[in-house]
Amino acid sequence: MAALEKRSGKELQELDRNHYLHPFTDHKSLHKKKSRIITRGEGVYIFDADGNKILDGMSGLWCVNAGYGREELIEAATRQMRELPYYNSFFQCANPPSIELAKLLQEVSPAQMNHVFFAGSGSESNDTIVRMVRRYWDLMGQPKRHTIISRKNGYHGSTVAGASLSGMKAMHEQGGLPIPGIVHVEQPYWFGSDHTLSPDEFGLVAARSIEVKIKELGADKVAAFIGEPIQGAGGVIIPPDSYWPEVQRICDQYGILLISDEVITGFGRLGEWFGADYFGTRPDFMPFAKGVTSGYLPLGGVLISDRVAEVIIDKGGEFFHGYTYSGHPTTCAVATANIRLLQREKLVERVKNDIGPYVQAGWAKLAEHPLVGETRMVGLMGAFELVADKKSLQRFDGKVGAGTVCRDFLVNGGVIMRAVGDTIIAAPPFVLTHSEADEMLEKAWKGLDLTQKALQ
Repeated sequence: MAALEKRSGKELQELDRNHYLHPFTDHKSLHKKKSRIITRGEGVYIFDADGNKILDGMSGLWCVNAGYGREELIEAATRQMRELPYYNSFFQCANPPSIELAKLLQEVSPAQMNHVFFAGSGSESNDTIVRMVRRYWDLMGQPKRHTIISRKNGYHGSTVAGASLSGMKAMHEQGGLPIPGIVHVEQPYWFGSDHTLSPDEFGLVAARSIEVKIKELGADKVAAFIGEPIQGAGGVIIPPDSYWPEVQRICDQYGILLISDEVITGFGRLGEWFGADYFGTRPDFMPFAKGVTSGYLPLGGVLISDRVAEVIIDKGGEFFHGYTYSGHPTTCAVATANIRLLQREKLVERVKNDIGPYVQAGWAKLAEHPLVGETRMVGLMGAFELVADKKSLQRFDGKVGAGTVCRDFLVNGGVIMRAVGDTIIAAPPFVLTHSEADEMLEKAWKGLDLTQKALQ
């Protein structure tokens, strides 16, 4: 049998069609269209089996922050695989890479975060959150504090617990979700509102929907609130400035735990190490994944505040939770190398002071296009809204599929962006140069032009 990488693009598409079930995919539709086979990556570009060079404006899936082809990360994995490719963290064992990474995470995290629990993905990290939050309140002698408040259209993973935390209606309709003890409140999506309130007024109303839910349930039954600093898969929903301070006030007033889901925003995406740093919140938990290894190997985890960790350690006895790959030595070695790379090349600072502001300025100019109702971006995480009428901001009929039309023109034109309904989102690698940013923005404008013609 020929080696897989030597097969033609058509052969790979056929094998894919016959055997591979993709995540979040309409497989009947995909089988008619066939997959785009990505064969390699270099810098901010990916290449497909047909030889097309495509600027990756989504950093893979929000994760390839350091760009493709980083030899430091490849070498870190190779060295560790030769030394100790795997061992578990059960049975009172540990390994040097997991210990070193735990210490390094403490150094780059907010001051109250001095402990970490490792997982294999963002979904596993949020499953861990559900277990640990409820265990904490049990140990505090308040077992009725069981309910976790999340947000509509938020995304926290696709495992049973992660999908339950997620506020995605389509996910909940498959599989009898959410599980008991998880409820959802409004998201801080000003553009999606009726605009009768100013952004700051709307932000306060959205935040106070948490307080309304707490009073409805009873504060003695509410364990925690979870939210992404900026909602990612929900359409890059950047909350008004008033939102997070009010959320922090509510959590403090009612004594509930605050969970800042940093799976996307962690490790520099917003120009700070974490979204909690950007918005000035004081979370009790910070689930992470994606950017911790720049996507080179799968790794997730939960950063845990001192007040929670001390209870789990001092009062808890055995915590019956964990994963085969918790603290995997090779993935931890790559994560350490990746964080050191971000520090050495000052890539987080570059997002804040250089490439972030440069892209933001160009991104804002997309608002001049007749199809665009709003642009927004923090760091290197942005979105623009497609509208049928620019003056009234009237949206397209849902049957039109304007976002999908635009996304396809973008990809075929050489730049990866993602459609969430009629919102186009982007999150390019931190190593994007100014000229590559210009290319990305020029292709975005061209894609909008083609979309406008197609929809007319």
